[in-house]
Amino acid sequence: MMRWTSVLLAAALIVSLAPAADAQQQRADEQSDIRRDVRNGNVRSLREIEARVLPTKRGMQYLGPEYDPTAMAYRLKFIQGGHVVFVDVDARTGQILGESR
Repeated sequence: MMRWTSVLLAAALIVSLAPAADAQQQRADEQSDIRRDVRNGNVRSLREIEARVLPTKRGMQYLGPEYDPTAMAYRLKFIQGGHVVFVDVDARTGQILGESR
């Protein structure tokens, strides 16, 4: 009986870790896409994008970026007054495409 319980607990642990592993793989793939596109000169680096955008968002707390390789766009996330603000930026030019809450 004890052995069967251990097997069930191990299986439950594996199942609970699967979403974390998927998210980790997605981040690794995203980083690989960014590196490839920057290396090929197709997009600007995140540091360059942040250097252009962050000074325009005074009073907002920066939460971090996401990169969409299909759209070749960064989505920078901020929080202001309890609301999350997304700033979409063209990764090729560094121009702000729009903001949304």
